[in-house]
Amino acid sequence: MLITLAVICMAPIVVIFATSLRQQVDIFADPLNFIFAPTLENYRAVLQEDKFDRYLYNSLFVGVVSTAITLVLGCMAAYGLARFQFPGRRTLAYTTLLLRTVPLAVLAIPVFLIWNEWHLVNSLWGLVLLYVAVNLPFTIWLLYGFVLQVPIELEEAAAIDGCGPLRVFTKVLLPLMAPGLAAASIFTFRIAWNEFILALVLTDRHTRTLPVAASLFITDMGVDWGRVMAMASLIAIPPLIFTFVAARQIITGLTAGAVKG
Repeated sequence: MLITLAVICMAPIVVIFATSLRQQVDIFADPLNFIFAPTLENYRAVLQEDKFDRYLYNSLFVGVVSTAITLVLGCMAAYGLARFQFPGRRTLAYTTLLLRTVPLAVLAIPVFLIWNEWHLVNSLWGLVLLYVAVNLPFTIWLLYGFVLQVPIELEEAAAIDGCGPLRVFTKVLLPLMAPGLAAASIFTFRIAWNEFILALVLTDRHTRTLPVAASLFITDMGVDWGRVMAMASLIAIPPLIFTFVAARQIITGLTAGAVKG
């Protein structure tokens, strides 16, 4: 069963990578030939595009900055929900998770209209702000479970030893939340890195991210599948590396954070 599941999960990745190594004539060969002469021409064409470095910078900036801001705000919000008692606390906690279920495509038109009024269209900071808003509910909910798992006696002991609230938060709570932070960071980064619809609507030729740039190979003349798949392979590399590096922390985060608040 596990082998079958692994094959199903790996099949699209293998197809993408294999197609990126084919020439256009091999891709459309009928019948499909599984034996072909691999070529790096598609990767060369993609990497030598005039603005590839700009698109790469845009994606890295949006992904890294939105992830950092989301984690900072998510940590503070999760701590407030878990440690402070106030009216509507539980309702607010569940509402944050409910907001995460809204499909991103539904937000395209209203977000464009609002961002246009705020002069955030065609701006990297506009994308950063949007992805922070999209990812914050899930981050809060995930980290909320971790804060609940940390015994409050540890914070009280640190306070007795002379630690202020900020030092208690940074020296006691954050190290114990490392698995949750790793899990939240990879999910936040992947959404910001891979998202296409909102990035397509809110960017121009100077602020495009890599997923939007990949769509440029789809033209009225047809689809250059070799270059599309080469771009897709390059786009997939950073999230895959991030996932493998933080795999243990992510698994711990998804299991340990799943507690009833």
